[in-house]
Amino acid sequence: MFYDLNVPFGVSQAEIKKTLSFLSELGYNVAALDHTLAEKLPAEISCAIPEKLPFSTPASLRLLRRCTVILDDPSQNHRLTSLASHYDILALRPTNERVLQQACQSLDCDLISLDLSTRFPFYFKMKTLALALQRGIKIEICYAPGVLATDGGASRRNLISNATQLIRATRGRGIVISSEAKRALACRGPWDVINLAAVWGLGQEKGFEAIGKEARSVVVQAENRRRSFRGVIDVVYGGEKPPTANTGRGKKDNLINNKRKADVLNDGPAALETLEKPMSKRQQKKLAKQQGKDNVSSKIPGKAPLELPGLPIQMASSTKNI
Repeated sequence: MFYDLNVPFGVSQAEIKKTLSFLSELGYNVAALDHTLAEKLPAEISCAIPEKLPFSTPASLRLLRRCTVILDDPSQNHRLTSLASHYDILALRPTNERVLQQACQSLDCDLISLDLSTRFPFYFKMKTLALALQRGIKIEICYAPGVLATDGGASRRNLISNATQLIRATRGRGIVISSEAKRALACRGPWDVINLAAVWGLGQEKGFEAIGKEARSVVVQAENRRRSFRGVIDVVYGGEKPPTANTGRGKKDNLINNKRKADVLNDGPAALETLEKPMSKRQQKKLAKQQGKDNVSSKIPGKAPLELPGLPIQMASSTKNI
C-alpha cells in the first residue's frame, strides 16, 4: 500500500477532488487531508475537516484527517493533546532550532514536517533527530513545493540541499515522503517518488518504505495513541461468548432437593431451615472416632454410653462381665 499523508485542504473543493482522483489513478491507497494552523489554537477546538466531504471521492482511496501546527514559540504546546483527539494525525512544523529540539524531545505528535523549500539558519543534528526517532516520531519530506518551483528555482535548490542534509543526519531512518500538492499537477506516482528520493541520497529500499511501511506506522501509531493508554490498553469488541453445552463431566451443580442453592435462598428464610449443611472429611473422621469410643464404653458395665445430639448410637449386641 502507498500513502500520501499531506494533501492540503485549504484549496478549492474542485481542486481537492481532482487531486484525490489523480492520486487514486497513480496507485495510492491512503491519503490524508491536511488542515494547517499558523496562529494560536482557538478556544473551542474542533475538526475543520468534515467526516463526509461535500463531493464524491474514489472508493479505493482511504481518507484520513490531519492537522499541521506551525510552531514559532515553545509556549504554544500546552493544548496539543486536546487537538490530537480531533484528528487522525497530528503533525508539527517547527520554524527554528529551539522549537525543533523541543518537538523531538518532549512534544506529543505523530509527525514532524519540515518546510524544506525554505533555507534554514541551522544544520540538522543527528542527536536532535535521534530523540524523535527513539520516540517513534517520523520526519516528513514534502516534494511538491520543489517540483513546481514557482519562485525561479530557489525552492527546488533548497529542497535538494535540505533533503540531502536531513537524510544524512537521520541515516535514512524514519523518513516519510508526502506530496503537499495543492494542485493535481504537482502529484507524482509512487515509483517516481522513489526515484526522486534516490537523487537525494535515499536508497530504493528506504524510498519504498518512506511511502509504504514508515507512513503506515505513522497511521497505526496515531490510532493507538487515540484509542489506548500509552499504546498498551485498547478496547476491542470481540463478540459474545457462545453458550457451552453441559456434558456432565465438569463440576456438579449444587442441587438441594432438586433445587439450586440460589433458588432456595430466594424462597425465603423458611427454606433455609430445611437445608442440611454437608459434612466435611474432618467431621466425618471425628464422628467415626467418637463412635469407636462409644462402642468401647458400652461394653463396660455400669457406664452409660455417651449420647450426642442428632447422632445415632450403636449398641453392642452382647456384653461381657469383666
